[in-house]
Amino acid sequence: MPFVPHTPDDIAAMLDTVGVASIDDLFDEIPAELQIGELAAIPAGMAEMDIGRLMQSRARADGQPLCFIGAGAYDHHIPAAVWQIATRGEFYSAYTPYQAEASQGTLQLLYEFQSMMVALTGLDVSNASLYDGASGLAEAVLMAVRANRKVKSEKVLVPRSLHPAYRRTLRSIVSTQGIELVEVPFDLRGGHTAIEALDALAEQGPYAALVVNQPNFFGVLEDVDTLTDWAHDRDTLVIGVVNPVALALLSPPGDWGKTGADIACGEAQPLGMPLASGGPYAGFLCCRQEFVRQLPGRIVGRTLDLDGKPGFTLTLQAREQHIRRNKATSNICTNQGLLVTAATIHLTLLGAEGLERVAAASHANTRRLAELLCEVPGVEPLFGRPVFHEQALRLPAPTADVLRSLAEHNILGGFDLGAEYPELDPAVLVCATEMRTEEEMQSYASKLGRIIATRTQAPSPVAPEI
Repeated sequence: MPFVPHTPDDIAAMLDTVGVASIDDLFDEIPAELQIGELAAIPAGMAEMDIGRLMQSRARADGQPLCFIGAGAYDHHIPAAVWQIATRGEFYSAYTPYQAEASQGTLQLLYEFQSMMVALTGLDVSNASLYDGASGLAEAVLMAVRANRKVKSEKVLVPRSLHPAYRRTLRSIVSTQGIELVEVPFDLRGGHTAIEALDALAEQGPYAALVVNQPNFFGVLEDVDTLTDWAHDRDTLVIGVVNPVALALLSPPGDWGKTGADIACGEAQPLGMPLASGGPYAGFLCCRQEFVRQLPGRIVGRTLDLDGKPGFTLTLQAREQHIRRNKATSNICTNQGLLVTAATIHLTLLGAEGLERVAAASHANTRRLAELLCEVPGVEPLFGRPVFHEQALRLPAPTADVLRSLAEHNILGGFDLGAEYPELDPAVLVCATEMRTEEEMQSYASKLGRIIATRTQAPSPVAPEI
């Protein structure tokens, strides 16, 4: 809680200096009809001790449920050093690094983040982050439409197995710019994007780009090599939507197919960012060198000064990004500096081997969780393909009811797939990162078994005697 040092006498002296009678007079230019008046729903101010007690009681009421939800935001271990360092004054309060001579520390950190993203994705260039993974995908689609010189099309193929929130965000941002999003159905047995589905849509092309997510929203691993080559054979650019932790084990987008994906983006939340009720997070965006001038957002470059010493500076960003916005390639001209700081520190502490261990442990825990849950009668895998650290399961009872009952036992049991994919209902998407223990997974399976038994067992054929 911040400390506000101004006493009533201090405030009166400051108001006297600027020549007004009250703080309200500082806002007298706001028309009366636009002023909100009293905030009746907000109680009067409380003493520091009282507000501390209130917030602690509310935090205790929230509890600490076991989290088996993934669906785009993941409960990973964050070493204490990450935010201890990220909240130091030189990082926490750093602002836009336009003056390179005064911002070398911030610029170097952003450059290190870009270098790490390039290493993970196998592509040539990275920007210094975007707002989140969903808006990062929207920028990638806009970029692909601009950058595809071989196909002058404003159609983009988007798999239905892409995160629903990403698809909604994408539609909101690009539909106003005349881009048509063509939805690609997923295979109901495998949960993946089948080549046959793309072939069926080929005649409606040409397409500027194909979005390939790895793993997809169901946790299923796509046949990225085949999908990439299919697109490139038709002069269609490939946009990879990837999980940065999964890239410690899986083939990077730069190695997909014969020539690799053209653009890669995703959510950096698994890298040192707490769940935090849904944000703020950070998105990353990488591409091949030939598309660098179409890359939106901030880019930090490494150079030499007049004395031949290495230094860092913002680069390749046209002034239209900031001033002539109607002519800019993007209206994104910033980055998520604080979250990127945490991600960079997190990756530095883990290193390549540590990140691989996190990914392997998450994969193993999800396999174990699915094994335990499928021992419950009526629970079975929804799809028959390999997964990373999420698994879609079919349930023998209404998913919303099951999840509600699990929540009463302090277990966040997963994502209700039927809410977004009615044809899969009843089904749940579960996730287990390296944070989950054998005891916790056993507890989930035990409680799920009891809950489902109470909803599926046949009533007694003998009427009770009263």
